[in-house]
Amino acid sequence: MELEKILLRKVGEAVGRFKMIRDGDRVAVALSGGKDSLTLLEALLLLAKKAPVEFSVCAFTVEQGKFLRPIEPLGEYLKQRGVDWTYHTDRPSLRLLKEQPDHGCDLCSRYRRRAVYEIVRGLGANVIAFGHTADDFCESFLRNAMFTGRVSALPPITYSRDKEFRLIRPLVFVTEDITTRFAETLGAPIIPCGCSQRTGTVRKSIRGLFSEIEKDYPHLKETLLSAMGHLEPSRLLDPRYLDLEGHKSDAIEPLLPILTE
Repeated sequence: MELEKILLRKVGEAVGRFKMIRDGDRVAVALSGGKDSLTLLEALLLLAKKAPVEFSVCAFTVEQGKFLRPIEPLGEYLKQRGVDWTYHTDRPSLRLLKEQPDHGCDLCSRYRRRAVYEIVRGLGANVIAFGHTADDFCESFLRNAMFTGRVSALPPITYSRDKEFRLIRPLVFVTEDITTRFAETLGAPIIPCGCSQRTGTVRKSIRGLFSEIEKDYPHLKETLLSAMGHLEPSRLLDPRYLDLEGHKSDAIEPLLPILTE
């Protein structure tokens, strides 16, 4: 029960701060079969009973030929929970897997995105909820900074290109140690994806880095999340946010001792 309270508090904070869910919304949860999306589904089902706004929750799963176990147990679990669930086999993705078995994540993601919009449109939902956790946000932040030269991460809320759907990530403040423990209490079947078994990826390297540093600094992810929410553009290197003409000298002076040392 204590774990459930922590989860709902963190999800509620994210939903409230970023105005993720509004009155009358129908929220479709993208179920990948893993612990994170299952935790998200349960959290939103619980929140729907307590939130000051009325919204409904449904779920869907896209089959792209990469599940390592049969999906039927997940369907049985959701049926017992009374969850409105849609299971969709994406034929174009299966052809892609057959014709280009070594295709990259970007291509697979593009196929999945097209399928997701098609499914959710049929469900009559206007909000799509993804199970990205605080770990994913922090890893995205470091990956972009270290390997793409950009200071950016995942957005907690955004919209599809034509504004048809609102895309939300309510687990932004929830770390994976919480989703792991909470999923265990559910007794739900976990259906792993083959992509999670890949080794040698940048993501795994960053996760290893986190594991090492967190031995001495256990609140590292919380600190990074706080940093993402407290930007100081005048302390970075983008000329658009710097006072290059000296109109606000007080914003530049604190840097001078560093530059002249």
